[in-house]
Amino acid sequence: MARIKYAYKPKEEMSTAKATGYEMPISFKHAVEICRAIKGKKVHEAKKYLEEVVALKRVVPFKRHKKKVAHKNIESWYAGRYPQKAASYILKVLENLEANAEYKGLDTEKLVIVYAQAQKGRVIRRYIPRAFGRATPRYQYLTTVQMIAEVR
Repeated sequence: MARIKYAYKPKEEMSTAKATGYEMPISFKHAVEICRAIKGKKVHEAKKYLEEVVALKRVVPFKRHKKKVAHKNIESWYAGRYPQKAASYILKVLENLEANAEYKGLDTEKLVIVYAQAQKGRVIRRYIPRAFGRATPRYQYLTTVQMIAEVR
């Protein structure tokens, strides 16, 4: 596994916890919108939010990737979706972040997500053979998600 550097450098290493989900098979666009939605929230609030997204009870507002996205009843934005698969993978990363904070001896009730970013990973290229010597490409795009939480 390659070493991925964090773009955010915290001021105090002792009061922060980090977690990375490396090359997960989720949509990059969905991961970007989820990371935007949970940044700035407390860890337990973000976990509850993602659990509600997986259960189709809360909507993730789509602010950048919003073309042809249906309107939903959201308090702050008009376009939104329920990215269940991406939310469940990012929820696992959030649980790892909380476990890393507990291991460091940090108070998990005061943890605030200060950095949440999705990055494009590698592309696994496959080809499906078709009739008359043709082939159809079938690509799998992977996504890396990084999170840092600080005690506030």
